[in-house]
Amino acid sequence: MMSNSSFSSEFWSQRYKQHKTGWDLGEISRPLKTYIDQFTNRELKILIPGAGNAYEAEYLFRKGFSNVFVADISEKPLQNFKSRVHGFPEDQLLHTNFFDIKGQFDLILEQTFFCALPVEARPEYAKKMSVLLKDQGLLVGLLFSFPLTENGPPFGGNKEEYLTYFSQYFKIEVLEDCYNSITPRQGNELFFKFRKKL
Repeated sequence: MMSNSSFSSEFWSQRYKQHKTGWDLGEISRPLKTYIDQFTNRELKILIPGAGNAYEAEYLFRKGFSNVFVADISEKPLQNFKSRVHGFPEDQLLHTNFFDIKGQFDLILEQTFFCALPVEARPEYAKKMSVLLKDQGLLVGLLFSFPLTENGPPFGGNKEEYLTYFSQYFKIEVLEDCYNSITPRQGNELFFKFRKKL
């Protein structure tokens, strides 16, 4: 398994510079777009960690959600976002390690961040997500569903494994095969909705 140091800001910046960004769809992911389109409360405080080029944040912002925070350990995708999405509040672009983020949010969206972390960081991820959410706050998004190997990122996993991390902090409202994945990811994604336990 790659060490934590392999997942530094430099590691990810290099991937962007070399265009080794296979996770980047070039647009908002279909399952998250479908989910976002149900929102009526534009005051929600939303975090998108490990956001990369953050198409989900762009979509939200253009729909009138002004309380969206984008975080990434690499400055490169944040610069890409800034040049693409004019008027987005600069203080809501966080160039930081996810585990250093402060504050609390109503909703956190997960899109290819979890699978990019070293596998040994997964229990810590679940705990940190709980800390970052307000009471009854939601963690929603996509997790990969394919065998976990030492090859990655992205690293795979399965429903049973994921439940071991999240069940102690969250009420599992949805964790099921994603019905509207893009074709290359068909059958390899789980859509989930976890509510922070009181």
